[in-house]
Amino acid sequence: MMADEEGRAEPCAPRLETDAEAAGDSELEFGIPLESNGYLLYRDRKEWADIEPVPQDDGPNPVVQIIYSEKFRDVYDYFRAVLQRDERSERAFKLTGDAIELNAANYTVWHFRRVLLQSLKKDLYEELNYITAIIEDQPKNYQVWHHRRVLVEWLKDPSRELEFIADILNQDAKNYHAWQHRQWVIQEFKLWDDELEYVEQLLKEDVRNNSVWNQRYFVISNTTGYDDPAILEREVQYTLEMIKMVPHNESAWNYLRGILQDRGLSKYPGLLEQLLDLQPSHSSPYLIAFLVDIYEDMLDNQCENKEEMLNKALELCEILAKEKDVIRKEYWKYIGRSLQSKHSPHVEQNVPAETDEQ
Repeated sequence: MMADEEGRAEPCAPRLETDAEAAGDSELEFGIPLESNGYLLYRDRKEWADIEPVPQDDGPNPVVQIIYSEKFRDVYDYFRAVLQRDERSERAFKLTGDAIELNAANYTVWHFRRVLLQSLKKDLYEELNYITAIIEDQPKNYQVWHHRRVLVEWLKDPSRELEFIADILNQDAKNYHAWQHRQWVIQEFKLWDDELEYVEQLLKEDVRNNSVWNQRYFVISNTTGYDDPAILEREVQYTLEMIKMVPHNESAWNYLRGILQDRGLSKYPGLLEQLLDLQPSHSSPYLIAFLVDIYEDMLDNQCENKEEMLNKALELCEILAKEKDVIRKEYWKYIGRSLQSKHSPHVEQNVPAETDEQ
């Protein structure tokens, strides 16, 4: 705006945009347009003039074609070109960094980056720092965890891993990728010593975390095992204490079933009595279902008081179907019919399906 002699504002003549400004470019460098953040496209870089970019081939009739940004197309067109040429250079290595920034889930880029790491004899600890930052930003990406695993294998140095994984698990204690990597590191480098203590600490923080119960099973199975009666008793009593704290915690019940099932649920001394003692004050669908499994195991092993055990199991199935686990009532009705068909001498040996009442 301009002011006239009386101080009134007058409109200025409109200013025409340059082609670069219309395209969103903020400046020119040697006549070459830059993006607003100063990024220069590969096709405009003099040092890449010898490379013919390779466009993505979506076929003659692409379906639901992705609309990539100009920068994305540019970077990946040049990445495909260096990949075809198998160019193992510093500029190719830097190009993989730009490609990863745009899509860190591209397996081919990570694979070629690893080829370059070895061919260029890059500092693998620097690369470990690089992948640490990316995992912190994208902790549920398969490719970044695989890349880290390969680096640790090459370095034969797991010294940073457990602390790093613990930091990731502090953000999300159920991160499948982090647990998978932790199990690999511990097993590969025999880092078992303090893992059970770590597991117990996490269970104190969240007794419902199924991933931690799985880790407990993994650690014990690969160290002491469960064959020692003292170890098994310790685990049974530990789990029952956790169940007393949170009776409706399915994870603890699954763990208890997992460590006893192959040994016979009904054969573990005193377990049935302990669960029956818990029932009045700590009843849950999981406790009642566990009792059904124990009675079924007793029936399968030809217990003496077979009719009494069958009646108890059927009564519990009815409680589950009508009161405690109504959402799965048809399942519990089926279990009851199956038990009756299999173990009652007064019922034909089949399991008829119920029909809807008319």
